[in-house]
Amino acid sequence: MRAPKFFFAGLVFSCCFAYGQSSTPVKPSLTHFDPALVDRSLDPCDNFYKFVCSKWIAANPVPADQPRWETDSNLEIWNESILRDAMIEASNPSTQRDAVHQKVGDYWAACMDESGIEKNGLKSLQPIFDRIAAMKNKKELAEVVAMLHKSVPAAWAGADNQTNAALLGFGSQQDFNDSSLVIAGIDQGGLGMPNRDYYLSDNPKLTTVREKYIEHVKRMFTLAGDTPEQAAADANTVLKIETALAKIQMDNVSRRDPQKLNNVMTLAQVQALTPAFDWQHYLVLVGSPTPHHYVVSSPDFFRGAQQVLVAEPLANWKVYLRWWTLHGHARYLNSAFEEENFDFYGRTVTGSEKQLPRWRRCVAFADRDLGEALGQAYVEKAFPPDSKKRVEDMVAAIQKSLGDDINGLDWMSPETKKQALVKLTAMEPKIGYPKVWRDYSSVTITPTSLVDNVHQATAFEFKRQLNKIGKPVDRMEWGMTPPTVNAYNDGQLNTINFPAGILQPPDFEAMLTEDANYGAIGTIIGHEITHGFDDQGRQFDAKGNLKDWWTAQDASRYEERGKCIADEYTEEVPGLGVKTNGKMTQGEDTADNGGLRIAMMALEDTYKKAGKSIDEKGPDGWTPRQRFFLAHAFSWCGTWRPDFARMVITTNPHSLPEFRVNNVEANFPEFQQAFGCKAGQRMVRLNACRVW
Repeated sequence: MRAPKFFFAGLVFSCCFAYGQSSTPVKPSLTHFDPALVDRSLDPCDNFYKFVCSKWIAANPVPADQPRWETDSNLEIWNESILRDAMIEASNPSTQRDAVHQKVGDYWAACMDESGIEKNGLKSLQPIFDRIAAMKNKKELAEVVAMLHKSVPAAWAGADNQTNAALLGFGSQQDFNDSSLVIAGIDQGGLGMPNRDYYLSDNPKLTTVREKYIEHVKRMFTLAGDTPEQAAADANTVLKIETALAKIQMDNVSRRDPQKLNNVMTLAQVQALTPAFDWQHYLVLVGSPTPHHYVVSSPDFFRGAQQVLVAEPLANWKVYLRWWTLHGHARYLNSAFEEENFDFYGRTVTGSEKQLPRWRRCVAFADRDLGEALGQAYVEKAFPPDSKKRVEDMVAAIQKSLGDDINGLDWMSPETKKQALVKLTAMEPKIGYPKVWRDYSSVTITPTSLVDNVHQATAFEFKRQLNKIGKPVDRMEWGMTPPTVNAYNDGQLNTINFPAGILQPPDFEAMLTEDANYGAIGTIIGHEITHGFDDQGRQFDAKGNLKDWWTAQDASRYEERGKCIADEYTEEVPGLGVKTNGKMTQGEDTADNGGLRIAMMALEDTYKKAGKSIDEKGPDGWTPRQRFFLAHAFSWCGTWRPDFARMVITTNPHSLPEFRVNNVEANFPEFQQAFGCKAGQRMVRLNACRVW
């Protein structure tokens, strides 16, 4: 995946919106690539990232409501502005609204109704609290967990470290061994902090966060009506249970290996893992069809969970479930809960100083809950057909380049090359938006309660996800909404996916020169294509099955090259007190390196066909090859708050932006030749790493 660039989802910059008399924020100016922005007082061969980015970074400080600020941060807000305007227009009940516009407009009205939200208090949560209070034994845990999973997103959406849901995750997924089969997946969950390290590490920074987490949980219980003494006791109970769950969770490096996640089980075997949890009752309550089988990501987690379920008394589990009710709903409640939630997850975890404007938060909720309804308005306004065609041509050219690269490899046998090319040929690009838009007709949305709307949208999506079980795989489905500033590779569908939201300046611009577009969006395209052949992707065949199509010798050679990448990216980060783990970031780092190479190959081919030289200086004094590298680096310019960077290093498989530039370019002789770098300089890696 293109990092959550940290696109957080993920441009010359004005940090703040201008407000007119209507108090409606206007769209920001998009950032455009300009090679004149480089700092010529610096040596590109010493630190290319600083050479390209230092001036832009100095002129664009991180806004108070952001954990980071990058060259496409304004694009993210620009996209959200289009959605906001569409929602405002749809919120006018006097217009002739169809069902889709009614849902979009009423969602906006309910979310922006701050006075109504204040008056509602915890009223919408009372049925959940009542059910928790009425529990008479731990057998009823399954019922309350099911209730929460149908109310709060997103029990069906596994993430890098866990599924972010109460106790566990449950949803549909393609089978690892037969990608045409949709089965049920069961995942570890239950942690309120970003991952297990926040509970278990003795790192002083994470220890401080842990201490503040206890205070946060205490304050949340106090806001819900507990006495200070009871709230303090309850906070310690929550930390005790979550720490026990953290100890038994699979670590995030192991979770990157699909072989370790592919644990096929019957329902009886699942039940045997955790006899204290009534799986049959849970499955009935969430409305799960009967799958061919279940895939359990971490059997050891559920074996350990059995011990935690038995050891903790019912009263403690009631506290835990009350906490997850508050935690899951905090962003949709009154200002006191919102502010307390932000104080921990914003200020403490990411370092942000203030909340996003309410309109941005409402757009984000609506994009999550009604994303393809909103996406239609976005595509109509922001993504013309000629842009789609231009990107499609670039994708085809870069796919061809990887084919040429594979054919030219001296370390891969003809047998493995043949299978690699079969997979590459079968890889399907999706550009911009779905061919068929999602039907939200069964979702009930009103203008009176944000919490109720979230419940309705969550129940709809959970049901939609589970209804896939036992049915043919929908190859047309998207995992991101059209306005998303990001991209991804789906290894089991063998597709590469580029939402319209990222196909905008500064990542893509129809009027920009080929060298700049290939350096920015081209390297992103190459990144996603290469993911099909990174340390995870290479384990899936052309049809998306987990199948070994490598000869033993070729696999060994691949591992050697992959280790070079992992070792290169494992290093201490000055000032943060944490170390990057190259094994965790290996797939993304491999995709960064391979993506840049095949994008450059496609650019070289484009210039060759046009009878032009890629190394001849233009009127601005730069060669096309130099502008390609400059555009690549510019797409990553930005500043991250230390707490946010620390969280990413601890929890996320993407490297920090400076490493995604300097470590990549230092592996390329073409870069060193383009900028005249000499042996011994930082941007000349003595033992350059290369997989693709």
